[in-house]
Amino acid sequence: MSLPVMPTRILIVGGGGREHALAWKLASEPGVNEIFVLPGSDGIAEEPRVRIVAADPSNASDVVAIARSFAAELVVIGPESPLAVGVADDLIDAGIAVFGPTAAAARIESSKAFCREIATAAGVPMARGRAFRAADRHAARELAAEFAASGGAVVKVDGLAGGKGVVVCDTADEAADAIRAIEGDLVVEERLDGREASVIALCDGREALALPISRDYKRLGDGDTGPNTGGMGAYSPLPDLPDEATDEILGRFHRPVLGELARRGTPFRGALYAGLMLTAAGPRLLEFNARFGDPETQVILPRLAGPLGPVLLAAARGSLRAVSPLPVDPRAAVGIVLAAEGYPGDPRRGDPIEGIDDARYAGSLVFHAGTARRRGGGWGTNGGRVLTVVDVGGDLEDAQFAADRGAAQISWPGMQRRHDIASHVASSNPVPQAAAS
Repeated sequence: MSLPVMPTRILIVGGGGREHALAWKLASEPGVNEIFVLPGSDGIAEEPRVRIVAADPSNASDVVAIARSFAAELVVIGPESPLAVGVADDLIDAGIAVFGPTAAAARIESSKAFCREIATAAGVPMARGRAFRAADRHAARELAAEFAASGGAVVKVDGLAGGKGVVVCDTADEAADAIRAIEGDLVVEERLDGREASVIALCDGREALALPISRDYKRLGDGDTGPNTGGMGAYSPLPDLPDEATDEILGRFHRPVLGELARRGTPFRGALYAGLMLTAAGPRLLEFNARFGDPETQVILPRLAGPLGPVLLAAARGSLRAVSPLPVDPRAAVGIVLAAEGYPGDPRRGDPIEGIDDARYAGSLVFHAGTARRRGGGWGTNGGRVLTVVDVGGDLEDAQFAADRGAAQISWPGMQRRHDIASHVASSNPVPQAAAS
């Protein structure tokens, strides 16, 4: 099968490390003339053929106007917030090809209760659990206590929480505290034991093509300690769920959900991200996200051995059947997130960053997420997750060593990072991952 025509002008919505990785990948592909990133960042603007557009990514009318003014042939929406407020809907109404689901389809992420409803109707294997209204705290505490007594409970905020709305509880008291801290609707599930995997598929409403499988690290500290974050690092491929397993995973998780959403009149076009737990009984769904993962995207895209732009355009047009599966580089990629002091709470901003050029000279990819140019030159911190350092190697051990070396070149006061991303896998001495859901 042949690929459709490469889009020559692409607008990327977002400004974090994920969007930097997308701009880096797409701008390097033959046939692309220009990449626009809204709102982007100074760090993303360093990529060749990339222009930054200052605008609110959640203001649909602005996004549509900018896409029209640049004659963008494709819009790729990175973060979840613009999807939840319907930016893709307005682009579709304007006749502009967009890789990203409508607000109705994006509810698969913006409402965990809706996710459970869709997954249940589609027959997707998942943890036992139930959604609760904000007023139904007593019943939520009762179910959480039942789960806690038999292995642990997980309490989830129903809406968007930037990857930090999940609390894993060992006891009924911990679960009660977590439920008390949530103001709105919530979901209570049993805790599952195993290791997590991220399987992201490019979808056109019916069909799905899988990207390489990856694994991210959600806890702030080494050994899966500390609070949950948006993600402190990732690696790909996985020894315990190789890329060859993707078609089976798509058949069990993604395609049934695509079918159910289409049956309800809300077809999903975009990146459908299944967060899975690899349990002793087989993979189980933890959650679906409606976009590319961060930091998973930063380690997945360097492993793609063919152009991504034509595939995203085909998905946006509902024509993935005409597209061959993406060729994948067999080598491994490891990414380490460098975060500011105070993250994941209130991150400190304005600290001078040293060593970005040194890391690049050593061969690392450095994706900007929360940086700003300093008046006197150089870079300063301007967010929670500041940079992602990524390296590719012949195997996970090589990639992990190189990424750790690259990350060690970079510093600023109070910088936080993990030192164990992929290290237990690379050393062939696996350690159990904290159970979650």
